[in-house]
Amino acid sequence: MNALLGVAFGMLIAVRAWAIDEGIDYTELARPQPTESGEKIEVLEVFMYSCPHCFYLEPTLEEWLATKPENVEFKRMPVIFNARVEPHAKAYYAAEQIGKGEQFHLPLFRALHEDKQAIWDEDALVTFAEAQGIDGKAFRAAYNSFAVNMQVQQARERAKGFGIDSVPTVIVNGKYRTSPAQAGSRKKMVQVIDYLIGIEAGQPAAGEIPTTEAPPVTSDGS
Repeated sequence: MNALLGVAFGMLIAVRAWAIDEGIDYTELARPQPTESGEKIEVLEVFMYSCPHCFYLEPTLEEWLATKPENVEFKRMPVIFNARVEPHAKAYYAAEQIGKGEQFHLPLFRALHEDKQAIWDEDALVTFAEAQGIDGKAFRAAYNSFAVNMQVQQARERAKGFGIDSVPTVIVNGKYRTSPAQAGSRKKMVQVIDYLIGIEAGQPAAGEIPTTEAPPVTSDGS
């Protein structure tokens, strides 16, 4: 009898590992938020450059992007938990505004987390941008522009609407929130994203076994 109970319990654990459940692997927002992807399904990465877990997530997202469905629009949004990281958010939008987002994004992550460079203020960010082959004057002008300041303010408001209190977090179509910590692993989170895309497209997908990973960075920066 004990052996049978053990087998049954093991099967229950296996089923749960493969399942994707609302409230466990992802959260459905009480109030869906507007998206910026038109008719496409929006997948929004909410990140912070100083967050190591966000940096570690990048390769997983890059791999997923290589095979994402055509009906999906991927976007990023920096979160501003405190004044210290606001320059990074402005720099992200400045690089995007002048068409140098890809040239700036991953290199800044690497500089902060692999090279341990102290890049925290406007001058340091301009110098870093120039080192990536980006026009420093154009970058600084965008950094201090009304448009970028508005984008930063909108990011603050959107983060509140999404209920963001830790990063990395991914929002699917303004309706669902998930993360590596919530799903159990980066790999499982990608499966959750695909599952939610399937729901939005009317074609739900299956889940995958999670693995254990480090906790996210919370709003106090820890």
